[in-house]
Amino acid sequence: MRDVAELSVLWDLCEGARREGRTVSLVPTMGALHAGHASLMDAAAPDSFCVVSVFVNPLQFGEGEDLDRYPRTLDADRAVCASHGVDVLFAPAHDAVFPDGFSSQVRVGGLTDRLEGVHRPGHFDGMTTIVAKLFGMVGKSTAYFGQKDYQQLQIVTRMARDLNLPIEIVGCPIVREDDGLALSSRNRYLSPDERARALSLSRGLAAAESLWVEGIRDRNALQRAALEPIEAAADRVDYVEAVDPQTLQPYGDGPGCVVLVAAHIGTTRLIDNRVLD
Repeated sequence: MRDVAELSVLWDLCEGARREGRTVSLVPTMGALHAGHASLMDAAAPDSFCVVSVFVNPLQFGEGEDLDRYPRTLDADRAVCASHGVDVLFAPAHDAVFPDGFSSQVRVGGLTDRLEGVHRPGHFDGMTTIVAKLFGMVGKSTAYFGQKDYQQLQIVTRMARDLNLPIEIVGCPIVREDDGLALSSRNRYLSPDERARALSLSRGLAAAESLWVEGIRDRNALQRAALEPIEAAADRVDYVEAVDPQTLQPYGDGPGCVVLVAAHIGTTRLIDNRVLD
């Protein structure tokens, strides 16, 4: 595995892999890698040239969010990548990604206006801007994203389609602890009591899924079932919403639904979701 920080070196390596007939795979991350990230690396085709990017993107953190304390664990991240067959760990410096005078932004309308977009203004514009840049840095490739950030996955998919980017987007299942807690780099912030209370998110989603399996399709009923355990355990609930899987608009009818939740446990904000179909 190679450590790369220079954009030109990354491009040359990806181009060389494509000339050899290999598919380039990209796993964009902000580091603090865990088993969920590792599952994305494992999902890449065995013969692909796998690039994992580690870059804590300041554009997607709002005022008062955890940019300064976001975990930076590059040595541990390097070990995770090496043990999962990654070819390149790309960890560029800030100035390489955002040179002097940088003033461009990529925005996906519609999908960014609800849910996380309401509670984290500007977050998705920062995310799509850095992801578009990463796509440009590696060229034609297959990019892997986890479904825990379901809204992000839909937005990136729409961006690639709308801009005719030579990128195939692959969404991968949420990886959970044995007790149901969705893996997140922010889980390390949780105290033992807070971690126990964080299980309310997966319990609420399981309650909504149980109603769905029983044939209940009423959006309000699904939301109430998910909200009840979360509201009892969380310090603040940002949203619990049942939405259309593609448009992210409030669920009306149709064969599929996604219930998305965001809540604060102590000072840690967690998100989770359950796809119902």
